[in-house]
Amino acid sequence: MIRHHPAPPRGSHGCARIAMLALVFAAQFAPRLATAIDLPRESRVPGGIALLDLGAADEPPGTVQLGGYFAPVLETAAGWVAVVGIPLDTKPGALTAKLQPPQGAARELAFTVTAKKYEEQHLKVANQRHVDPNKGDLERIAAERKRIDAALGSFSADRAPELGLRAPVPGRRSSSFGLRRFFNGQPRNPHSGMDIAAPTGTPILSPAPGKVIDTGDYFFNGNTVFVDHGQGVITMYCHLSRIDVKVGDEIDTGAKLGLVGATGRVTGPHLHWGVAVNRAMVDPALFLAE
Repeated sequence: MIRHHPAPPRGSHGCARIAMLALVFAAQFAPRLATAIDLPRESRVPGGIALLDLGAADEPPGTVQLGGYFAPVLETAAGWVAVVGIPLDTKPGALTAKLQPPQGAARELAFTVTAKKYEEQHLKVANQRHVDPNKGDLERIAAERKRIDAALGSFSADRAPELGLRAPVPGRRSSSFGLRRFFNGQPRNPHSGMDIAAPTGTPILSPAPGKVIDTGDYFFNGNTVFVDHGQGVITMYCHLSRIDVKVGDEIDTGAKLGLVGATGRVTGPHLHWGVAVNRAMVDPALFLAE
């Protein structure tokens, strides 16, 4: 069972207000963060990160959300910063997040998203059902999408994320984030993670502390693990040959999550590593030191 605190849906009123107040309360009483923290590299493009300056203050300035999902609000040496994930399908132009202070009216945080052209990738998969699923497959996929969305939309207000991440496995990055993909000649969704080529059985290590919030065998993703790092930062690990953690496990940096494999829709053994911030799938490379 996934335990999460999703942002209130658009159009809700009483429930949204209760959820907002609860999150503001949690933010006010959460442990203070160290002033020297690692932030991801900023890239205000579809699939990138916007770092929004919220000013200096003794207490958290409130909650920030984009598209109905809450983003991390972190304290740095220069003041408070909102780390906002930009969805891959965002059109270039003006985009507005919302800051809700503990008291008073919300205010807009406007910024500009610039265009980025992602390349195309053409792949050949052996199992045609992973290109043209049958009726039973489609029913399974629909159920799994809800489960995946719940995991990626999780928000733990009382956990401060560490955003200077390590690569979970060594190896060549065989496919970069954002590629427009074609499987057996048919167009599919853009690639929403980083593929790292590694032999079957290579240990997959958590890039930061967190909590395992879901695991399972998915039609496209194969054996998969989701880790909640706090405040809307979720990582996912797909195509594993073996899962070595269970839901509810609290893990440290370097904890073994499982082993590289070739389960699900793949052309060979590798790790698909995804990073979500406020439910937006963003480029994992922005979080790596190298």
